[in-house]
Amino acid sequence: MRKIIFPILLGIAGVAILCALGFWQVARLEWKQTVLSGIDARLSGAAIELPATPSEETDEYKSVAISGEFTGDELHVLTSGTAAGTGYLAIRALTLPDGRRILIDQGLLPLENKDASPRTGSVEITGNLLWPDDINSSTPEPDLPKNIWFGRDLTAMAQVLETEPLMVVLRTSTPNDPRLTPVPVNTSTIKNDHLEYAVTWFGLAVVWALMSLYWIFRILRPKDA
Repeated sequence: MRKIIFPILLGIAGVAILCALGFWQVARLEWKQTVLSGIDARLSGAAIELPATPSEETDEYKSVAISGEFTGDELHVLTSGTAAGTGYLAIRALTLPDGRRILIDQGLLPLENKDASPRTGSVEITGNLLWPDDINSSTPEPDLPKNIWFGRDLTAMAQVLETEPLMVVLRTSTPNDPRLTPVPVNTSTIKNDHLEYAVTWFGLAVVWALMSLYWIFRILRPKDA
């Protein structure tokens, strides 16, 4: 019997560790679902006036109603996988009645319409405050001569368009820009793989248990004469 003590202990330890990782992912899933529910509540809440000093910690995803005038250039962020397809996210500066200037993500511009002239003039917008996390250390630098960006770099775009480092993602506008399809913020784009991870860890626990049992069976099986 001493021969199977180590396989038993190894099997129990492996199953315990893998199950613990699985239950940890279940807990993370519950936490993430709570976070997403909070975001959904902000996204669908009644539109408020733009806060004077909004912060990412307290105001991200809040619904706002603003009016102003589009002026200046339009920046194009190459993107794919949106509900509207592949194209460029069109980023403009909006000048508010009090003189503040902020960034507006107007939505998707089809690839073939890149050279179409942007609409100017007054507009009323409802949308959601967003601090994008599109960029990382591997994001290419923007191709400024061709006006192609590869992520919504809030700080750099604000410098180019001379605005506050503040972005509203458009949901509806009056009037509409016929070139564009709005791509509102929604939680479906927020990564939530905890269920898949939990299933993986529990599946590995089952495999570990079966392998351990097979090992023990091989040890206990009578040897051929």
